[in-house]
Amino acid sequence: MSDLQLAVILGSTRPGRNGEAVADWVLTRAKERTGARYELIDLLDHPLPHLDEPIPARAGRYTGEHTKAWAATIAEYDGFVFVTPEYNHSTSAVLKNAIDYLYGEWNNKAAAFVSYGSLGGARAIEHLRAICSELQLAHVRQQLSFSLADDFRNFTTFTPAAAHDQAATILFDQLESWAGALKTVRS
Repeated sequence: MSDLQLAVILGSTRPGRNGEAVADWVLTRAKERTGARYELIDLLDHPLPHLDEPIPARAGRYTGEHTKAWAATIAEYDGFVFVTPEYNHSTSAVLKNAIDYLYGEWNNKAAAFVSYGSLGGARAIEHLRAICSELQLAHVRQQLSFSLADDFRNFTTFTPAAAHDQAATILFDQLESWAGALKTVRS
């Protein structure tokens, strides 16, 4: 087993969210791998208020205990799989808020994206790519996009097509490769 620590971040806190099933599917496949250890970070377990830090995150001088706890959580990981819904052509507000709280804890780490929505959540991923670039969070090319019409029965029960399994393998391969390389940059 590798010493890489990767987190699957569930970026929705909405009641009745579809993201929980998607994150569980991702985590189940990730845990079958031997190249890294994967754990779930559910934003429901990290209730951050709207960004309330008086100093920009880039300075790394956090004042709030909730921010310090969030920073400690993120700091221990080498990379992330962001699981995001698409709301109004973008990612969820709760995920964007959680990302915005920190800066240095994201730097020189790797990210991959899994989305779901009416168009597979592709627009949410495009926004996350731009955000991650600003945070020096390297994102891999492979992504998973689940359609509410095709990968969910009645738009609520997650029934992903089998083709997503191979795409997930590529996503994990890329993420683990980049996370391993960037770990040496942080050493």
